[in-house]
Amino acid sequence: MWVVITLVATVFQIVRTSEQHRLRRLLDVNEAGYVRFVFAMPFAVAIAAGVMLLGEPDRAAAADASFAITGFGPTFPAWVALAGISQIVATVALLQSFRVRDFAVGTVYAKTEVVLVALASWLLLGEPLPVLAWAGAVLCLAGVGWLAAGGRWREVLGRGPDGNGLDPAVGFGVLAGGGFALASIGIRAAANSLDGGAFGRSIVTVAAMLLMQSIVQGVVLVRSRSSSLRRVLDAWRVAVPVALLSLGGSAAWAWAMTLENAARVRTLGQIEIVLAFAIGIVVHRERHRLADFVASAVAVVGIIAIVIA
Repeated sequence: MWVVITLVATVFQIVRTSEQHRLRRLLDVNEAGYVRFVFAMPFAVAIAAGVMLLGEPDRAAAADASFAITGFGPTFPAWVALAGISQIVATVALLQSFRVRDFAVGTVYAKTEVVLVALASWLLLGEPLPVLAWAGAVLCLAGVGWLAAGGRWREVLGRGPDGNGLDPAVGFGVLAGGGFALASIGIRAAANSLDGGAFGRSIVTVAAMLLMQSIVQGVVLVRSRSSSLRRVLDAWRVAVPVALLSLGGSAAWAWAMTLENAARVRTLGQIEIVLAFAIGIVVHRERHRLADFVASAVAVVGIIAIVIA
């Protein structure tokens, strides 16, 4: 079940990414990022309220038709805060990595999330991966890293643009990977601190996280001199579809991570970059080197290992 849900989340993410380019013509980076939170939040809250009041669809035929999510305690808001803040920090760090160097460099180092989420699952949640799953995570990291680098490993792994010292994009990229890893751990821990069905716990967690993120980043936008909350609200016709795609992806990611170890879910989710590679070949007739095909195969082997581990 978690495999299917993760693949659905990946599709939502791919479609959302393809649609976001329309926002870039209207909004700056901070405003475009805020769209994902503020326009998705009302829908998430409405769905979560419906689940809590009416019960989940798979519980409708059960004797307790009034089933609701319970078990709220101090750990739930703490995990939600960790997930929400980590996701904001990771997004900012990733964008900063792109600014310092370029998309390829930032993406390669952000993919360290694959291994970092496995470490965080072990250290924070006591959920260690078996040896085969660890091998799969490392293989997946190597494969997607190579594909993201686009054959520019010497440049990606080299020093900064001036030739001196460590490339600052590396630090921002790894910070992004760590932030996304902590966000995944926070979502899984928050959802599993509740009592109820997996979908209900996941959508309640997503709604709480979006509400917190809307408030926090909304305050930042209001206080910003370069970004405008007004421009965000004026762009609602273009922004709402992107926000709904983002909500579908977030809900599916959270649902999958409620059912399965976050490291396995996030590693399987890396199939996105392999799919993008395949689409480039089949649809856009792009040419690639043999090494790129090998990297794609390595990533797929790693993903398979994670799934069957």
